[in-house]
Parts: sequence; C-alpha cells; structure tokens
Amino acid sequence: MKKVAVTLLLVLWVCTPGCRNHLAYVSEKPLIGITTVYDEKRHVNEVGLAYVEAVLRTGGIPLVLPTIDSAEAVDRYIRELDGLVLIGGKDIPPSMYSQQPHETTEILPERRTRFDSMLIARWMASGKPVLGVCLGMQFTNVVMGGSMIQDIPSLVGTDVNHKKVYHRVTITPDSTLAELLGAETAMVYSSHHQAVDRIGEGLRPVAHADDGIVEALERIDGGPGLFVQWHPEAMSDKDPGHTNAIYGYLIHLARTP
Repeated sequence: MKKVAVTLLLVLWVCTPGCRNHLAYVSEKPLIGITTVYDEKRHVNEVGLAYVEAVLRTGGIPLVLPTIDSAEAVDRYIRELDGLVLIGGKDIPPSMYSQQPHETTEILPERRTRFDSMLIARWMASGKPVLGVCLGMQFTNVVMGGSMIQDIPSLVGTDVNHKKVYHRVTITPDSTLAELLGAETAMVYSSHHQAVDRIGEGLRPVAHADDGIVEALERIDGGPGLFVQWHPEAMSDKDPGHTNAIYGYLIHLARTP
C-alpha cells in the first residue's frame, strides 16, 4: 500500500500575481484533516494515500495530522479545519472500556492513543463534520462511552469473514447512510477483527453485517458525523460511486457554513 510519511517543514512561499487566481480557487475548497498511523520503531507518522486521494477527488484539500502531544495544536486544528477523517489502525487499549486485553488484541502505541482520544473528544464537542473509518468509528464509539468486542472470530463466530474481504451490510432505512447510497444493502470492503459492542452516547447503529456486527454509526442528534467499519476509500476501483458518496458527504458538510 502506498504511504506518505509526515515530515514537518517550514516553507516560505512568495505568491506572484499569477498565482492569485489559483489561491482563490483553492480557498473555496474545505480543509480536511486526516489522522495518521504512528510507527514507534521508526518514529514516523504515515497515512495510506487512498484516504488522501478520496478527499482530493471529492473536492477537499487534505491536511495530514501528526500525532503530537499538544492540546494547543488540537484546539488549533479544530478552529482551522473544516472537516476530519479518522483513519484505521490497531486496537484501542481495552482499559479505556474497562476490559482486560484479549490474546488477539494489538494495542495502539500510547502516543497515538493520547492524540486520537483528545482529538476525537474535542472534535465531537465542536459539532464539526467528521468521517470515521474502521478504527476511526471504533475509537469514536469508545470515547463516547461505548465498548468493544475484542475478537469477532473467537467471541462472535465466523459466519461472516471481516478480514480484507467484501461482505454484505444491511442499512437502516431512515438513515443518512441509506439516503447517501440509495439502497438498504451494500457490498463493502472490511478489514477488522474487532467490532463495537455497547454503543456510545449520542450515537446509533445504522448498518449491520449478516452476523449482527455493527458496521456503521450516525449521530442521534443528526449532527454532521458518519462512522463506517469498512474502508470506502479502498473501494474506488470496484465501486467509485460508493467511495465518492461517503467522502463526498463529508466534503459537502464541510462546505456548509
């Protein structure tokens, strides 16, 4: 998978008169933050380019966010960004929902846990648009007081394979997700071994796999948030309409004053 490393650079750019029209065009597009994976061994942040390309393709300007221990930076992100994509990753520390680790649990690095939990809590309070993908959905659920099923195969069963495959989901008819996709079922690409269990405060499940696993969440209050367990950005080759509908919804919300 193509990845881009995050490097902090200080760039001095002098804009000539000829670039002003370009700046005016870019400034109309919403600025979308994208969280990152943190590699402890290499001390590097990285993100799959599929997330970046999905934001670009649907009309946003992506800004990749490093995992930094700075409340000041998080607050600045919330002020300046128009929308947020919470990406996938390893497993949330079970201590966050009062459980001991299952033998299959691969816990996130502490650095990312601290950053993402702070960002999610403050972003959700801000009411700004957010798209949570895979871990992004799970982490939001836990931050909002929910819990996790730590391993689907051993704790739920193997009726549905959720690991790097397409499978069917059934969508709640009156949901934003059903309206976006124009259907009450969809084939989606998943890659996860955990799932949300108890639903966090202010959220509701709006899609399920055939084994009952929750596959999507929305905000009960109708706020600008959509959270999916699958990877719509990874579906752009087989189902670009699906990818564009999900990411396009975030961009649409981010454009709205």
